Amino acid sequence: MALCAKGNDKSVPPSAAVNPLNADVEDPAVMSVLRRWKREGYLEMACLVLRVLAWVFSALAFVVMASNKHGDWRDFDKYQEYRYLLAISVLAFVYATVQLVLQILRPSGRKDSPPTRATATADFAGDQVAAYLLMSALSAAAPITNRMREGAENTFTTASSASITMTFFAFAVLAMSALVSGFKLSRHNYT
Repeated sequence: MALCAKGNDKSVPPSAAVNPLNADVEDPAVMSVLRRWKREGYLEMACLVLRVLAWVFSALAFVVMASNKHGDWRDFDKYQEYRYLLAISVLAFVYATVQLVLQILRPSGRKDSPPTRATATADFAGDQVAAYLLMSALSAAAPITNRMREGAENTFTTASSASITMTFFAFAVLAMSALVSGFKLSRHNYT
């Protein structure tokens, strides 16, 4: 009603009265929609940033561990804990890559194709599983690295520690991404 009244007012041009991006619009419904669009934009941007960080940290974790070969006992592939860390880091990297590509290709802001409940559920579950696997891998590799560092600290143990640290950062980012995905999932209608 308020928009129609403003549209009939001769002091306000009709195009300005119906333009929701106009700063002079005082209709509470329009302002509510604008605030929601802005909030959803921030949520999507936060999700995108978290996905990029997960991609970077998981890539660093597996690259550092895969290059951790210094001969004799100082090869990562001689220890199952490090092989497990490498495998999970690669899985997290692939998951983060797929999620990043899907989020970039997902048409944001279009009313005709909003994210479905199944997509939101898959994002939430995938983030949780990837975060759990990363935590499992780093908790398996940390004790052996600590034992080796007690004996001697060298490039092998330093690179192993760096890979474990990057795995932890990837876990933390994916855990935050799971929180955002859970929030987005909770906002879907059950109809």
